[in-house]
Amino acid sequence: MKCEQIGLLVDKYQLTMAQTYFKNNRMKHTACFDYFFRKLPFENGYLVFAGLQDLLEMLVDLRFDERDARFLIDEGFDRQFVDYLRQFRFKGTIYAMREGEVAFPVEPLLRIEGNLIETQIAETLVLNILNFQSLIATKAARVRYAAGERTVSDFGLRRAHGLGGIHASRAAVIGGCDSTSNMLAAFHYDLKAVGTMAHSFVQSFEDELSAFREYARFNPDSCVLLVDTYDTLKSGLPNAVKVARELEAKGHRLVGIRIDSGDLAYLSKKARQMLDQAGLDYVRIAVSNQLDEFVIRSLIEQKAPIDFFGVGTRLITGQPDAALDGVYKLSLFDSRPRMKISDTLIKSTLPGKKRVLRYSNGEGGFLADAIVLDDEQQIDCMYHPFEKEKRFKVAGLHQEDLFIKVMENGEIIMERESVEQIARRVRERLKMLPAEHKRFEYPHIYKVGVSKRLMDLRDSIVKQFRRED
Repeated sequence: MKCEQIGLLVDKYQLTMAQTYFKNNRMKHTACFDYFFRKLPFENGYLVFAGLQDLLEMLVDLRFDERDARFLIDEGFDRQFVDYLRQFRFKGTIYAMREGEVAFPVEPLLRIEGNLIETQIAETLVLNILNFQSLIATKAARVRYAAGERTVSDFGLRRAHGLGGIHASRAAVIGGCDSTSNMLAAFHYDLKAVGTMAHSFVQSFEDELSAFREYARFNPDSCVLLVDTYDTLKSGLPNAVKVARELEAKGHRLVGIRIDSGDLAYLSKKARQMLDQAGLDYVRIAVSNQLDEFVIRSLIEQKAPIDFFGVGTRLITGQPDAALDGVYKLSLFDSRPRMKISDTLIKSTLPGKKRVLRYSNGEGGFLADAIVLDDEQQIDCMYHPFEKEKRFKVAGLHQEDLFIKVMENGEIIMERESVEQIARRVRERLKMLPAEHKRFEYPHIYKVGVSKRLMDLRDSIVKQFRRED
C-alpha cells in the first residue's frame, strides 16, 4: 500500500545517526541487521510472521522529496546531508522467512544487508510494519483455532488505531479471518468484504419490521438482519422470520440473523430453535460483541449453534498485549561480527550473518529450529541459546532452510503473493506445528537452539570485551 512522505516515517534518531555517518564519511561502510523478538505475545506458543510484502514495497518507495527536505532543514539538519537524502534510494539486500511462516523467540525472522546509512534508516519501518502485522496475525490465528471451521470476520476497524486498521485487517485475514468489514483494506489487498446493518438503521424506521422489509427489498440475496435492537426473542426473531418467508415467496432466501448483545449462547440456541421450527434451517446465525478466542471457545463448548463470528476490538488492537517486542540489532559491520553484550545472556544478541534451519520428524511435524551461521550447511547438534548444558541432536532429521532472498540491491525479487496465498501458508504451517504448542494455557515451549560455531563466536566476543574492561 502506497504512503506519502514515506521517507519521514522514521524516528528522528535514525536521521541524527545517519547524518553523523554522513559527516564522518562512513556511508560506504557495510552493515547487517537482524529482526527478531524475545517474548511471544498472548503467552502463545508461536508467532505468525506477517507484514513482509508491505515492508518491501515501502522500502522501494522510501525517498525524501522537496517538502521533506525543507522540513528537515527547518529541523536543523545539515544542508549537505539533506541533499544526500534527496538522492537516497534503498539499495539493500534482504533475506527473510516467508510471510505466513510460524516463528519463535530469539531466531531472526529477517536480515538486512547494505551500507550503514540505508540499513539504519530502514529500522523504524521494519519494526513498525512487522511488529504490528505479526501481532495481529498471531491473534487472528488464535481466534481461528478456537472457531474451528466456523466463519470468522474482522469487524475491528472502528476500534483500530487510526489508519493502522488497514494493515491490521490485512494481518487479520493472513492469520485466519475469512473476511473484513474494512472496505479500504478490501480494496487495497483484494480481501472479501462483508457487512450487515447497525442498530441505528433499525431505529431510523417507525418499527423494526419496516426496517427489515426495506433492507431485504434492496438486499434480497445478501440479507442479514440484526435482531437485538429491541427484544431479540420477542421482536427481532419473529420479525426476521416474517421477512424470511416474504423473501422465499419472491424466490430469495434470508442469509442470516446477527445477535450483537446479551447471552450469546442462550440467544443463539433459542434463535436456532425458532428458525428451525419455522422451516428456516438454512438461515445462519452470526454473533458479535467483544469476542475473542476465549469467548469463542466458551460458546463452542456450550454448543452454541453459531455459524459466524464477527471479531472486533480484541482482535484489531491485539489485546491484551497490544505490541510485539520485536527488535532490530546490528550483527555485522564491515564483515566483522558485532553483538550487544548484557549482564544477562538472554539480553545479549547473536553476532554474525545468520539464518534459521527447521527440523521435522518423518511425518512432517516441526521439532526444532536452529540458528546457524550463514555458511553452515548442516549441523549435528544444537545448543540452548542461554543454557549451554542443554543440547538437542538434529543429525538425521529432515532439514529445511527458512531464509530466502526477497530483495536484492533494492529490488523485490520474490514473487508477489496474494493475501489468500499467505493465509494458506499459515494454515499449512500451523498444521505441521504439534498441538501442544497451540493450546492457549501453558503451551509447550518450542525448541530453538544455536549451532556450536555460533555459540563459540558469541562467547569469544563476550570474553574479548570483558578482558578489555
